[in-house]
Amino acid sequence: MFPKLPFQKSLTALLLLAGTTCLLQASPVTTESLLEEMGDFDAIARWPDPSYVQMQASSHDRRTISPDQDGWFANDDHTQFLREEEIDGRREKVMLDAEGPGALVRFWLTTVEHKAGTLRIYLDHTTKPTLEFPAFDLMSGDLPIKEPFLLPHPGYTRDGNGGNTLMLPIPFARHCKVTWEEQSSGPRYYILNYRRYAPGTAVTTFRPSDLVNSQAHLENVGRALQDPPSRDAEDQVRINGPIPPGSSHERSLPSGPAAVTQLELHLEPQDPLLLARKLRRTILTLTFDGEPTVWCPIGDFFGSGTGLNALQSHYRTVTQDGRLTCRWTMPYRLSAKLGIINLDDTATSLQITASTKIWSWDSRSMHFHTAWHSERDLSTRPPRDWRALEVRGRGVYVGDTLSLFNPIATWYGEGDEKIAVDGDPKLRHLGTGTEDYYGYSFAPRGIMQTPFANQIRVDHRETQGHNVLTRTRNLDGIPFETSLDFDLELISWQPTHLDEAMATSWYAVPGSHCSIAPEPAQATLPIPTLEQAINPPTFPDTTEAEFLPILESSPGLKTEIQDMRAFGFRAWSMGAQLLGRSQNPGDFIVLDLPAGGLTTARIELLATQAPDYGNLRLTVNNQPSSQRFSGYANRVQPGPPLSLGTFTAVDGHFKIRIEVTDAEPATTGERYFFGIDGFRLLPPR
Repeated sequence: MFPKLPFQKSLTALLLLAGTTCLLQASPVTTESLLEEMGDFDAIARWPDPSYVQMQASSHDRRTISPDQDGWFANDDHTQFLREEEIDGRREKVMLDAEGPGALVRFWLTTVEHKAGTLRIYLDHTTKPTLEFPAFDLMSGDLPIKEPFLLPHPGYTRDGNGGNTLMLPIPFARHCKVTWEEQSSGPRYYILNYRRYAPGTAVTTFRPSDLVNSQAHLENVGRALQDPPSRDAEDQVRINGPIPPGSSHERSLPSGPAAVTQLELHLEPQDPLLLARKLRRTILTLTFDGEPTVWCPIGDFFGSGTGLNALQSHYRTVTQDGRLTCRWTMPYRLSAKLGIINLDDTATSLQITASTKIWSWDSRSMHFHTAWHSERDLSTRPPRDWRALEVRGRGVYVGDTLSLFNPIATWYGEGDEKIAVDGDPKLRHLGTGTEDYYGYSFAPRGIMQTPFANQIRVDHRETQGHNVLTRTRNLDGIPFETSLDFDLELISWQPTHLDEAMATSWYAVPGSHCSIAPEPAQATLPIPTLEQAINPPTFPDTTEAEFLPILESSPGLKTEIQDMRAFGFRAWSMGAQLLGRSQNPGDFIVLDLPAGGLTTARIELLATQAPDYGNLRLTVNNQPSSQRFSGYANRVQPGPPLSLGTFTAVDGHFKIRIEVTDAEPATTGERYFFGIDGFRLLPPR
């Protein structure tokens, strides 16, 4: 872990720098200038001018204060407000109270069917709201805008569940307050992202007339966001496959100062499972001015995630014919290299083209970075924070792609994003749920395509199997002076174990450092399938205990087949076990294990350990095993395989008696339960 940095010192430095910048500011921040920035691929590749701090207000559970205090994973992320005020006899609940100069750049909200009330946005301490909506619904007003500046969430209806996201920038010179006057009832979820410029920054406050005056500009920017034009290309460099297994290919780009404007990759269409493997095991690398800044599987880098998934966003496009396009601007001062690594055991045929143009490198120019981090079998019980990124240096965070695999049919995304910036002990970005962060609401939902946030793979309507979500930041990029840490809470409706992989992207001045090292071992792991989640595979040479005949058992001992996928679908053969609900020492069952044609065999036991499991004694055909099985562990897990010894079959069978003897002192709960996954019959030594 990196050391914590003093927040007050770094924030003071940022505001001083921003104050210096604003003295040189050529023109004020306006609705027009923010729209221009929104569609400008090059703008985000330079440190922002004027500088700003990206802030977030949300309805997050107010008990979430610190990881060392109760409530860190509290999940009542709705109907939480700063305070309640009386205005002209009305009771208005304050969602945002921000001093200017600043700009509201993203407003996400959702609720249930009871939406009656009034949403108001006050600017610059006026007593009359600048914008007013007659429901908890940003599409209920009379704003003369449409997609992509006002986006309905999948499943939204005006009178039913669901919400929307306002991406229209709303600058304010002195102050912004957002309130809600309740006239019904129901959970109110909201997230507001806003820029806080340094005092003295010239900002022209939004007025509704701006939308009339900027109508043509709005339409032009909207079209460019939804259907991005091809980028400028003064030169191009290509890498053509096939790339032999276990090898790499690297090409130098034109000498700088220059910038990559577009990367285009083409893979030949093929079997979807093979294509998914190639997209994960083929690695894109980029080196700028001698500094490696990108190491990422190509599928994740281009936003496709696991498998080939159609994507239409402002910065990236993926089509079903295997064409992947990235439009991030990537400047460099002197030199750059583009590389492809093939981690697969077969050759990979591809073509990748890097388009470049001349770039005016200055003190605000930044290098582009992408890191990829993956872990498997992440338990959601108890809730936990999953660290996706740690970066040190000065830069701007611009987006991420989350690919996850969920072995059971349950909603996985109750967890919030927690983004810490510049050592601030208070999280600047604390959300209300994973789907909310990625721009929709009331999961599970289907495919969603917008310029800013996308859900592009949903294997199962109850989110079993693979899910891929991605978000890129235009006006809501997060500048950091010294550090940025990104955690994602893992909280699900039912217990499960998730495989998670996240590609994170940011710009940074030369010399920054990221804690995420290349992970080739993770990239080459087999990719599970929905079929494997529904029907987990049988372990090799294993006989399932849950299907064996029970010849005899203690009176009152209840047994059942228990689904174990919530504890890790790879950990138990066929994802299940035979559970014995024993109540007392001495309880037993006798299982009939076919010898499978063997006369003599070494028998191996696969059993489970858990906090409430007892110790087991086993006999085979009335011959006691010298080995005992200890059933206790502080979590549910497969126990180590236990060799019971070598035994001779009787009439082609092994009668295995399993008896609970006692329990460890640390055992809790029922204390004498047991779980048997299966048996292996192995040749005698």
